[in-house]
Amino acid sequence: MLQLRSYQRAALDALDAHWHGGGGDGLIVLPTGAGKALVIAALVHETMRRAPGSRIAIVTHVRELVAQNHRELMVYWPEAPAGIFSAGVGRRDADAPILFCGIQSVRDRVEILAPFDLVIVDEAHLIPRSAETGYGRFLAGGRARNPNLRIVGLTATPYRLDSGRLDEGEGRIFERIVYEANVGDLIHQGWLAPLISKATVTALDVSGVPKRGGDYIPAALEAAVNRDWITRAAVEEMVGYGRDRRSWLAFCAGVAHAVAVRDAVRAEGIVCETLSGETPKRERDRIVKAFRAQEIRCLTSVGVLSTGFNVPEVDLIALLRPTQSAGLYVQQVGRALRRAPGKTDALILDYAGLVRAHGPVDVVTARSVALGLKAPGETRAKECPGCGALIALNASTCEGCWVEPEAEDSDAKHEAEADDELTILSAAVTGWLPVEAWRLGRRAGLLEERLEAEFRCRGGGYRVELALEASGYDREKAVQWWRGLGGARPVPMTVAEAMERRDELSRPIAIQVRANGRLSESVACRFEDGRTFSDIRRRDDLAA
Repeated sequence: MLQLRSYQRAALDALDAHWHGGGGDGLIVLPTGAGKALVIAALVHETMRRAPGSRIAIVTHVRELVAQNHRELMVYWPEAPAGIFSAGVGRRDADAPILFCGIQSVRDRVEILAPFDLVIVDEAHLIPRSAETGYGRFLAGGRARNPNLRIVGLTATPYRLDSGRLDEGEGRIFERIVYEANVGDLIHQGWLAPLISKATVTALDVSGVPKRGGDYIPAALEAAVNRDWITRAAVEEMVGYGRDRRSWLAFCAGVAHAVAVRDAVRAEGIVCETLSGETPKRERDRIVKAFRAQEIRCLTSVGVLSTGFNVPEVDLIALLRPTQSAGLYVQQVGRALRRAPGKTDALILDYAGLVRAHGPVDVVTARSVALGLKAPGETRAKECPGCGALIALNASTCEGCWVEPEAEDSDAKHEAEADDELTILSAAVTGWLPVEAWRLGRRAGLLEERLEAEFRCRGGGYRVELALEASGYDREKAVQWWRGLGGARPVPMTVAEAMERRDELSRPIAIQVRANGRLSESVACRFEDGRTFSDIRRRDDLAA
């Protein structure tokens, strides 16, 4: 059986505690690529183990996710009594105790499918507030058949442009967010791919585009950005930056815009196809299959790849669709967060000014969106005067070049430079330092001897003291590090024993250290086999 990661386990434990405390419908927030399908599988298995007679529906909006979630459960729990009810998948297993459903197929069939004890909604941000929608009818019908029905939603973006947070306001489905994982933390821990970004000379001008429902009117937006000279200039930059990148996605403002970008990419000698809501199902399957096999290098898209698209190899994203929706921004960038063999990071080309508009992707949270921190015309990122990186407004230094930014002139216009690096994350979680050598030794402490691990990197190093002979917090930290470095159980009780067993420990190939507030630092180690270990240490524990 697949093992849950620590944050996945924490999410399910938080949901369980919420329900045991008398709470209602809960929401779990996990970034794209964080393994929502595995969390769903574990939740289903644990529910059926506690209550074998339960009936569970897992509902989502696209057939790819229906099939993916079903497949994940069968890998996790091969004996699961699970079926699928989805016209898109071509199955209607109505009597299965565990039923993976497409909402379009079940929204008006609740009478023949219910009662359910648990309904899990994947991509829950797509649930509209109105009770008259497909989701509204299905959930209301399920609750009518079983007043004790429990509902849980999973999403990377727990908010909607038109109605704010999913757990607030009139008509809300969910009582509260029970768990939210942060993009930056999961990148730092090695679960998600690091993101980097580049300023682009080409910038899309949407200053005169009208809005409706809080976002740009689609036809007017496409008319503003679908200009031949802009497209050619943007694609020229994309090709230049992407020569060493293997799988590109370009998010466009409309079908005609996506076709124009596709044709410009093809003119540069790159194999490229377009996907939209108008693409027939078989053609879409063929294109996605060829993209996964890297027979197609670039896909241009409008409206179909921002959710439910799982190709871990994606390592370049071109943002060519301006939007006021923080959720759409996060979903688009999220397509590049999955890790893949040979993939060290992913490049985000921000032609649409989304980093400036919404801020670094790891600070866009349910709370920040609900508080309305971004006023009209306000930017949430600023340029570093040293290297041109976009960094968080509250950053005092740039992690890329360590230049302290000057106060921003509110009347000044930003002029991007093509070779400057952007920081799409609020902290430098991409700054892995190769470890060239390390040393284990003994060091005298105030009360007891300590084991000292020193990692030597180009231009400096980092030292950790392990208080194996101490008690309480210091001993716990020493145990974590011994195990994190590959040491076996039982963990040594003395430094002398540790030195005798030092061959058990593995030297990291890279380390990463970043501030975690004023009083602590986050430290991560990456090993040759791809394993990572991370810890948060108090500053008074550290020796650098």
